[in-house]
Amino acid sequence: FSIFRFGIHRKHTMVHTSELYGIDTTMLIDARANPSNGFTYAAMAALVAVSMLAGSILGNSDVASNLFALTHVRAPAVANPAMIQPMYNSRQRSPVSPPKIAAPSKFDSPFSFSPLRATALQAEGSFDLKTYITAKAEAVEKALDKAVPAEKPPHPKIIFDAIRHSLLAGGKRLRPALVIAAAEMVGGTQEQAMPTACALEMIHTMSLIHDDLPSMDNDDFRRGRPTCHKVYGEDIAILAGDALLAQSFALIAEETKGVPADRILKVISNLGTLSGAEGLVGGQVMDMQSEGLGGNVELATLEYIHAHKTGALLEAAVVNGACVGGASDEELEVLKRFAQKIGLAFQIIDDVLDATMSGEQLGKTAGKDEAVSKATYVKLLGLEKSRETADTLIREAKAELDVYGEKAIPLLALADFITSRQN
Repeated sequence: FSIFRFGIHRKHTMVHTSELYGIDTTMLIDARANPSNGFTYAAMAALVAVSMLAGSILGNSDVASNLFALTHVRAPAVANPAMIQPMYNSRQRSPVSPPKIAAPSKFDSPFSFSPLRATALQAEGSFDLKTYITAKAEAVEKALDKAVPAEKPPHPKIIFDAIRHSLLAGGKRLRPALVIAAAEMVGGTQEQAMPTACALEMIHTMSLIHDDLPSMDNDDFRRGRPTCHKVYGEDIAILAGDALLAQSFALIAEETKGVPADRILKVISNLGTLSGAEGLVGGQVMDMQSEGLGGNVELATLEYIHAHKTGALLEAAVVNGACVGGASDEELEVLKRFAQKIGLAFQIIDDVLDATMSGEQLGKTAGKDEAVSKATYVKLLGLEKSRETADTLIREAKAELDVYGEKAIPLLALADFITSRQN
């Protein structure tokens, strides 16, 4: 039944095939060791092969859902329900297939499901990443618009214009989505997490404004529009970034509601560290010092650059979102490992995209890394090995969240999105 299930899901969703094979390998071993159960090893192997073939053939047909349901009808009571929990956790650990997340069917069926299986089906079939990201982005956009008004007399209007030019330029809002998803996974709410989510986007935008300056990466376009310094000049652009950085901490301190003060202080402290010389800034410095060296940079140096310049803010998003949501110190360590892996994978994919996509597709100047002989994973490892490394990091990161079950689905889907995105 598990192999038949994989056959159908092979057509519809990305399932951890190793887990399903593991389950049915156990069946085969059991059959081999206990011939008294009526099956020989060869017979069981043949049954598995037929099940796999049938599931694969029927995977695209309209009857697939009902046949799938037949293999999961209500089972007799289990003496120790805890025994089936690990299977349930692993089955619903990776319920989505990037980038098309929506489920192919609603699994409507006249058959009766056990409560456990019904919950698993709902978890596997109902999450749509595009809808999730869109909803979070809209909520964040409104909060950012409120946090940075168009004007605030008697203060100079030009600084607010410059800030809003870059901050409200759109984008995926991935970091705020990670903040909110992490908070909700551990029991917090979007309302509690929103100030921290907006603060992460402010700091991220600051880093883009400064990174685009002629003295750094010297870029003319960002998110499909002229960069801040091209519109307002270098002086105002620098000050706009400074203002965003300062306001991010004020926003967390003033607007976070329903969260203990010690947790708010912990978030501010962590965010300061990860956006400073030990995090984002340190990574940027190392990146500039390595410019022009190309393939002569060691892999360890490149990992440091990526883990700090890009990965630090993704770590800040996940860890601080969870902190606001009430995560324990042990949970924060788990989420830190998860975030560090997806952070490195994110920048590796950035290297791949810079080498393979056009400027129109990226929304910024393409081929800049090669033009200045910058160290990248593509230059050191090649395209395919870079993609493989990113995929491995994402798999390892997702495994860290096994214990959270279906509560981790948004974070797992966001992790998949990192390696499937096209800009």
